[in-house]
Amino acid sequence: MTEFETEGRGCPSASLGCQQLRQAMESGRILENRARAFDAQKQLRFRFADCEGVMPYEECADGIREGTVRPIAVLTRVGRQVCFVVTGFTEGPSGPVALLSRARAQRACREQYLSRLVPGDIIPCTVTHIEPFGAFCDVGCGIAALLPIDCLSVSRIASPADRVRPGQQLRCAVRAIDRQGRLVLTLRELLGTWQQNADLFAPGETVMGIVRSVEEYGVFVELAPNLAGLAEPGSRLLSPGQVVSVYIKNILPDKMKIKLVILSALQESYFIPLRYFITEGRLDHWVYSTPGARRLIETRFDQPPANCPL
Repeated sequence: MTEFETEGRGCPSASLGCQQLRQAMESGRILENRARAFDAQKQLRFRFADCEGVMPYEECADGIREGTVRPIAVLTRVGRQVCFVVTGFTEGPSGPVALLSRARAQRACREQYLSRLVPGDIIPCTVTHIEPFGAFCDVGCGIAALLPIDCLSVSRIASPADRVRPGQQLRCAVRAIDRQGRLVLTLRELLGTWQQNADLFAPGETVMGIVRSVEEYGVFVELAPNLAGLAEPGSRLLSPGQVVSVYIKNILPDKMKIKLVILSALQESYFIPLRYFITEGRLDHWVYSTPGARRLIETRFDQPPANCPL
């Protein structure tokens, strides 16, 4: 973990007083506190142990002055944790008021942390919101990076909401960086190879899974985010997203196939948890496929992805 915590993950500073805030100002330390309101003067307002804090509009986000950040991005911070640095103090009707800047914290995060990252670096992040094409993640001080839907797992999903949820804390690898320093993230390389996931199961077991695709020749059932098996088509009417219990008939590593038999459709919700096989360091080359498999699934972090959204 770096000092540039993603918003909502660091230690809230609601219990800090003026003395601690002044010390943080002198050291340049980044703090965090919940924004209580956005007032008529276009300031985010905060409350500390023995003083108040205000964040002028142009300091609410890096890019506000240039117009690259929309006003709604400031309004939606009310009620949420916000990272900032203390830039000074002024006197208010009720005593000292700390002057705060999120924009400066974000610039420091970019200059001292994000600008030093390279593709393959594994970093912490937090899901902020989901779109049909991917999940946006906070990679530090409220700076967003895109986690595309096809980078969430090897197993195909209809929506990023099938894999992650807002507020969820993740470990991701940096997939690409554009000229403006914006990051594209990937998760699937950290969730294990085919063999690593297959080793979690054994023929003869009955387990739960999620239907991901229904084809004429069979039904693909996800057993883990990076592992799916195929069941023969049956008389049941199944649909993607449905929870089922399956019997594992066979596991074929050389073909990267798992043969399943669907036993029943379950009337309950089931969210397959993420299981990390890698959580830190840097990746150069990752191979999902088993040795000798006909289909090669790999990621080379020294090469930009062909479908990179940036």
